[in-house]
This record gives sequence, structure tokens and C-alpha cells, in this order.
Amino acid sequence: MAGPIVFGTDGWRDRIAENYTVDNVRRVAQAFAHYLKSKGDTAAGVVIGYDNRFEAEHFAAVAAEVMAGNGIKAYLTERGTPTPIISYSVVDRQALGAINITASHNPPWDCGFKVRDHAGAAIAPDDLKIIEAGIGPVESVKSLPLKAAQAHGLVELFDAAPNYIERRIKPLVDLDRLREAGLNLVVDPMWGVGAGYFPRLIGGGKTRITEIHNIRNPIFPEMSRPEPIPPNVNVGLAKVKEIGADMVIMTDGDADRVGAGDENGAFLNQLQVYALLALYLLEIRGQRGAIVKTLSTTSMLNALGKLYDVPVYETGVGFKYVGPKMLETDAMMGGEESGGFAFRGLPERDGILAGLYLLDFVVRTGKKPSELLAWLYEKVGGHYYDRIDTIFDNSRRGEIRERLAHDPAEVAGFKVTRVNRTDGYKYELEGAGWLLIRFSGTEPLIRVYTETTRQDKVQDILQAGLALAGLK
Repeated sequence: MAGPIVFGTDGWRDRIAENYTVDNVRRVAQAFAHYLKSKGDTAAGVVIGYDNRFEAEHFAAVAAEVMAGNGIKAYLTERGTPTPIISYSVVDRQALGAINITASHNPPWDCGFKVRDHAGAAIAPDDLKIIEAGIGPVESVKSLPLKAAQAHGLVELFDAAPNYIERRIKPLVDLDRLREAGLNLVVDPMWGVGAGYFPRLIGGGKTRITEIHNIRNPIFPEMSRPEPIPPNVNVGLAKVKEIGADMVIMTDGDADRVGAGDENGAFLNQLQVYALLALYLLEIRGQRGAIVKTLSTTSMLNALGKLYDVPVYETGVGFKYVGPKMLETDAMMGGEESGGFAFRGLPERDGILAGLYLLDFVVRTGKKPSELLAWLYEKVGGHYYDRIDTIFDNSRRGEIRERLAHDPAEVAGFKVTRVNRTDGYKYELEGAGWLLIRFSGTEPLIRVYTETTRQDKVQDILQAGLALAGLK
């Protein structure tokens, strides 16, 4: 018997051939079609794209057939395409929204189904509940075979990349400057759809690009999953030291997240990268506007907000919260602890643009990545982060919640000054940062995070968090 279909932090994700099946993709696509029809005229159509996961192109075709069966035109990407490009295509074509067949950074046995609105943004939680509630039996699905749909003009194949490059990237980044900067760069697209983009955008000049893991391989060798955090990034970091590169840029499986390593092959964690990107936009580009952050990401943003007199808004975890808040506040940028960052004009994470901005920061300042981090710390002080992900038996969920319902007076010797239950359990620690414990919205995991000004206390705080949840 198939399990329930649930939209988590960012869409529905499930195990291929177990609960992620052709019939279930049809059911979810039909629910999205009903939702779009309830909003009014559907003449603008829907963009449909996919990543490099096993059978992703076939699941995308199935979703296009359902749109066509409901009389909604589908603009189907002709190849695996990065998530930010799919979302940009919604805005570029003035479409109703998008379906994206991707499981992002999940393990290789998963696939996923993301939906986006007319702004290319993650659909807000209340509307996701409407879509989820509308998932009916497979017998209720309306579908038109792909060839017939193409013949009737209800499915159109297209290449989404050119307009994204010309209309989104080129107005924001001086690609010629990066191409001729003479950088020695490692790029790791992690076997995903980001492969080829950095050579295409800034290759062919004095900058040398060594790209690894740049073909389609849906079992993701040399990493447990295409997520740009250790240990998945270790091969890319080692390549920096091997060839004496200036830095490494990594993108995850669908290229909406970015990771980076410095000239010494040291990993720059996601919180450091977010703060560096904010510093770049504020100091180097002179931009101003709101910053949107999830509660699991860095308090360095609050410090930068005070220094540069810009507001900082905090949301729950997931772009279903960040995207709408960016639109509401006309935010300069938004992001989360996972390494996904979005920028004004498109409330969608963009690992390609974020990577280009990091390179531009290096080139414009003449500083090495480690020197940029030192400059950031001169402004906001040192902040140190780590995270532990623990698989748990779902039967223990109630017990764990009960344990966490009782607020501790202290954590690892630090007084708890505030508890935030917006998304999980976040404990503000007097003079030492914060601890967050939350259930993953996409996998059977509990995540324990900390960011602290006390580098020597990172592991102590994490272990105290595991103990609070009864996981040690």
C-alpha cells in the first residue's frame, strides 16, 4: 500500500519506485492542475523542468501530460535544468507557475516534486495544504499522451538557459571581468545539472576552470548525496590543494545551493557564505534592502543589518517561508542554513548566481577567500557553526517532542535567555549564540545546529542538544 503524499520543507520527496511512482506523480500533478484552475485563467501555462536524477525526465513528461490533459499548456525543458533557471523561466514567460522534478540534495534513491508560483517563488504553506488536500485517486487524473499533447500545442519543449543567462545573469555580473581575472578555479557540480555553467559563463579567457563530477551519474559517486557540505565536498576541497587553485565553488544536485572552499582547501560553511554574500552586496555593490533569513542560519546577518542600517527578518525553515517574505519586503536577499541563497528579482535559491557573486567578491577586492572571512570577522566577530543530523525511529517522535516541551535553564553551561518555537526549538544562549533542534521537513532526521561565538564550545553545545532530545 502506498504511503501518504506530504509536502515538506520544499515539496514532496519520496523513495523512487516505493512511494515515488508514475501514478503518484500523476496524482500530484492533477492536484496542482486543480489548484491552478481555482485561481482563474490558465492560458499562461506552466513551466516544467527536472534534474539529473534517475528517470527524472520521464516523471517530468508524465507531469506535462497531466497538464495537457487539463488543458494547461506545459513548457517542458528539453534537458535537465537548474532550479533557478526553471523559476526564472516562469517570470520570463509570465507563466502561472512551475513543476520541478527534483529531490535537490537528497540521497540517490529519492526523487521529488516542487511547485512554484507566478513569481517563481515557493508556494506559501497555506496554499501547499490546499494542493496536498486535493490529491485524489489515480482514476481522477486527466492525461494526454506526450506526442498527442505536442501535436495539439499543449506541450512545447524549450531551452531555458539562454534567456536566464542574457536577462538574469548578465545584467547582474560582469562576466568578462571574471573571465579575464586569471583565477585558478575548481568547480564541483556534484554530478548535477549545474555542470557546464561556470565554463560556459566565465571560461575561455585567462581564468582557468577545472570542473569535476560534471557528467550525469544519479548514484552520485564519491559522496553520499549531492549536498555541498562535508564530507560530500571533500574531493573538491582536495582538488584545490592538488592544483593550487584559488578556491572551489560547488553546486548541489539541482544547482540551487552553493558551497565554497578557500585557497587552502578549507571548507567555508553555509553560515559564513551567507554572511560573506551579504557583506559583498552591502559593501562592494552598495545595495540596500531587507535581508530574510531562516531561524537556522547566521546571526552575523543581524550584526551586518545594524552596521549597514538594513532590516533583517527571520522565518521558519524552507523557502516556502523565505520566498513570500522576500516578495513582501522587496528583500535584497534571502537564504537559509542549507546553502540556498536568493537575490532581489527572483525569490528562488540560485547556486550559480551565488557562486558568481563569491568570485566577484574575490576579484573586486583582490582578497583571498580566507582573507574575506577574516575581514567579515573583523566587522562582526568570530562565529562558529556545526550541525549533527541523526536518523530516528518515527515512533519516537511524540516522546522527543514531550522531552523538548520542557525548557532547560541552561545548555552546556550557558543560560538559556529565550526559547523560539517558530520551527523546532531554538535556545538563545547568554553570551554564546544559539542551539536549534528540529525535525527535518524532507527526511526522517533530527537536526541539531549551533552557532556560537565560543569556538571551543561548539561540540559541547551540540552534544547537549542531542541529550535534550534523548538521542545520546
